[in-house]
Amino acid sequence: MSADRNLDPDEGAGDGPLAEDRDYSLRAVDRVCAILDLLQQSVDGISLNTVVEATGMPKSSAYRYLWTLEAHRYVERDEETGLCRLGLGFLGMQSRHLELLREVARPWLEKLRDEFGETSNLGVLDSDRIIYVDIIESRRGVRLAASRGDRDPLHSTALGKAIAAHLAEDRIRDVLARCGMPRRSANTITTVEDYLAELDTVRSLGYAVDNLENEADGRCVAVPLLGASIPAAISLSAPAARFPTKDVGRAAKALIDVASRIVSRPRANSGTNDAA
Repeated sequence: MSADRNLDPDEGAGDGPLAEDRDYSLRAVDRVCAILDLLQQSVDGISLNTVVEATGMPKSSAYRYLWTLEAHRYVERDEETGLCRLGLGFLGMQSRHLELLREVARPWLEKLRDEFGETSNLGVLDSDRIIYVDIIESRRGVRLAASRGDRDPLHSTALGKAIAAHLAEDRIRDVLARCGMPRRSANTITTVEDYLAELDTVRSLGYAVDNLENEADGRCVAVPLLGASIPAAISLSAPAARFPTKDVGRAAKALIDVASRIVSRPRANSGTNDAA
């Protein structure tokens, strides 16, 4: 008898309405799914109390579930606020591609930081958010920098625009419908049609700009990594007072050059390091 023949313990018990009504759910799995749904719907992260209120779980149980998910990198917790967000574990089968991409991109991000004196970033699309997978911070005392693992919306960031410009329109509309387009500053694009028009501009120019849209005092330029195995982009970000619009073109040109070099290096250790 084949070892894989009877995966369903009730197989052969008969078909009909009773077979359709069987409930194979497990309480623990249901609870994990409920927590992940909450995390997916959150922009800024959720607290332990939010999980307790939404699921009805005892606080001790909710804590254990979150702790276990964090241990497996499906949840990331902000040490300062205690809020939890979806973690890098959800990149799943793409995790090796992500590590390779980070390894190849890092010396180039460092080169960009040193050339411009500002923070450089590597971001990828994870479900419907941009997640920062590597950040080379500016050495200046005042700087614009996220933290590794931070998640930002698609509509208000240069990284988000750079990646979205090369996604199918249906997918973009679906993400915006599910996540909304919250106003992050006075300059944030908040309508779908305006955003799609902005993506036309991104495709035409070859780069995207966050012009005081995600943060009121921040400016960022990003370009996509079109040859990468996952939806990704790199960017330069800085306080707007130190990164005027007249410098955007020069930054974009440097980013485009670096992006082409990153995607042309499929192996992190292939020969000499051109960024040195």
